[in-house]
Amino acid sequence: DSQWLITFLRGCKFSLERTKSKIEMFYTLRTALPEFYANRDPMLPEIQYILKLGTMLPLPLPDDAGRRIILMRTGITDPDKVKIADVFKAQMMVADILLEEDDRISICGTMNVMDHSKATLTHMAQFSPSLTKKASTLFQDGYPIRPKGMNHINMNPAIITVFNMFKSFMNEKMKSRLFVHSDMDSLYKNVPQRLLPQEYGGEAGSLAAITEEWKKKVEARRGWLMEGEMYRSDEKKRVGGRPKTQEDLFGLDGSFRQLNVD
Repeated sequence: DSQWLITFLRGCKFSLERTKSKIEMFYTLRTALPEFYANRDPMLPEIQYILKLGTMLPLPLPDDAGRRIILMRTGITDPDKVKIADVFKAQMMVADILLEEDDRISICGTMNVMDHSKATLTHMAQFSPSLTKKASTLFQDGYPIRPKGMNHINMNPAIITVFNMFKSFMNEKMKSRLFVHSDMDSLYKNVPQRLLPQEYGGEAGSLAAITEEWKKKVEARRGWLMEGEMYRSDEKKRVGGRPKTQEDLFGLDGSFRQLNVD
């Protein structure tokens, strides 16, 4: 509909060619990544577990530039209970709702805060190069969202290799928007302290309250999320007759042998 189209136009700065490419990629990735986009029932036990923890939380108020602040917390799930692919799936549910409900993320953009304080080597072992490439492609090329900053806090040795792996798949613009903060005062220079949850020294309410709000929001959109599973590319109709494969999209053909993440 018109609202959905204007979201893509805004995210692509009203370039018609970029918008067409972004829409095509948006639905192609939904076909190519069933591990993220199939069985999107928020009432599934594994999704309920993730939603209750709040691994991805859009915060209530934007910053002074109108950018939506999104808090992401790595390592708060039990790796013996849930797969990292299911974590991404739950986070994409939140992202889709945000895309549909909040014009600011395609107009003003987002400021992400990634807290790695709970990340362990066991968590990081779930990030294969192929999964990391899929997630970075989805984040960078699959959504008409305009990320203005990725702010990493509480970095520890467990996260360094995965961080470098994600970074290796980013374009130069994305790399220029990566910030690693040594302390909270450094973070506050990019993200106003008052807009963060109480646990981070802010005034945006408690993590528990924000988590519960988003859990209820995702559950309320259950029908919409599940209906969305049918909206994807029909690869049989692609011009030229050759479907796009995971190799085309992610280079999953052995090219990771030369990957350097040191």
